[in-house]
Amino acid sequence: MTFKALLLAALIAAPATAQPIRPDQAAFRELYKELVETNTTLSSGSCTDAAAKMGARLKAAGFSDADITYYSTSEKPKEGGLVAVLRGSDPHAKPMLLLAHIDVVEAKRADWTRDPFTLVEEGGYFYARGATDDKAQAAIWTDSLIRYKQSGYKPARSIKLALTCGEETTSAFNGAQWLATNRPDLIAAEFALNEGGGGMLDASGRPVLLAMQVGEKDVQNYWLEVTNPGGHSSRPVPENAIYRLAAAVTKVGEHEFPVTFTPTTRGFFGGMSKILGGETGAAMTALLANPNDAAANAIVSKDPSFHSMLRTTCVATLLDAGHANNALPQRARANINCRIIPGETKASVQAELARVINDPKVSITPEATTRPVATEPKLDPKIVDPAKTLAAKYFPGVPMLPVMSTGATDAIFLTGIPTYGVPGVFGDLDGNGAHGLNERIRVKSVYEGRDYLYDLVKAYAGGK
Repeated sequence: MTFKALLLAALIAAPATAQPIRPDQAAFRELYKELVETNTTLSSGSCTDAAAKMGARLKAAGFSDADITYYSTSEKPKEGGLVAVLRGSDPHAKPMLLLAHIDVVEAKRADWTRDPFTLVEEGGYFYARGATDDKAQAAIWTDSLIRYKQSGYKPARSIKLALTCGEETTSAFNGAQWLATNRPDLIAAEFALNEGGGGMLDASGRPVLLAMQVGEKDVQNYWLEVTNPGGHSSRPVPENAIYRLAAAVTKVGEHEFPVTFTPTTRGFFGGMSKILGGETGAAMTALLANPNDAAANAIVSKDPSFHSMLRTTCVATLLDAGHANNALPQRARANINCRIIPGETKASVQAELARVINDPKVSITPEATTRPVATEPKLDPKIVDPAKTLAAKYFPGVPMLPVMSTGATDAIFLTGIPTYGVPGVFGDLDGNGAHGLNERIRVKSVYEGRDYLYDLVKAYAGGK
């Protein structure tokens, strides 16, 4: 999150302490290493292979064949996953779902300092593609189920685990979507725990904020297009497809959607105002009182993450125009990528773009998508309170805030299942290189988050 830079300036750093590795942590590290070192990129990897390896570990811990379901399609045989279940003792208690994607963003060895598909522990960090997004979470969930089984723990409600593929590539087969559409029985649950939350560290590794993701923006692309008969470039005319498109794109760039608070963002900015204090904190308080306060809006919106959390955003991301360097353009297109606040619709955003552009010669076509409309789960005390109670034990004095993701996760496909991005695994201010070069995560953060989440799942599942 880019607002971390503001926090860094506002917080006093304290030295981090080292944590010795325990035998159970060593076992987890081997699982984590195997998952990370199994290539699951879309171009050359196999989620199906990674899921099989995690399934083998579950079976070795005592899970039966009936407890584990592998899935894939004949069209996408390498993009499969698994669903495993630790069965509960209370037939009246609805299951809970642990969700994590095991696919990763592409990584070129030549660009990385270290081999991206080898887990390297160096200077207090784990380095590898997927070390943080999202194989740490997937490894923690898998490891937790193994530990529950081996310890003889009997949850009251069933605990389901879904390891899925396709989250990192919007045009790829998506396992969470496939399960929700084709095997909803496998993942049926009262609620789900997912990525998207976590925690924030200052530059020295001191935890300063815990985050629970409650909702996320929807994603929709719109193509703006202008067509023209064209002609020879030696005979230019005022009506030019590129110029008309450029005018439309400029209008979109200059347009600001209004500030719109959701219950989640209202809670977030209310908490952040106290953490940050100063001019920015005061502006957040003012904006909560009056979303139309232009001066407060200008101060808070200086940070791109705050700006995006406050409103729907639309930005030009692709241009395609002309067919020859000596011909007037016959066609000009631009992609507008919109991230839509929960509660607004894709149709209403398209209507707003049309109003802003105000040019009937510019067509606006939404890109076809099967993604559902984003909904925001409620801030349920049954979810929030146990997380805060355990946080007071593991991370005393660290505030926990609800966060709306401005990106997108697989939570959007779990229609009817309230899905929360869990807190507990802390990240650095710079985003840990997720999706970029030399992705990393602090070793201490992984081990502490693992312990916290192990107990959190038990708190939700009950039993003994």
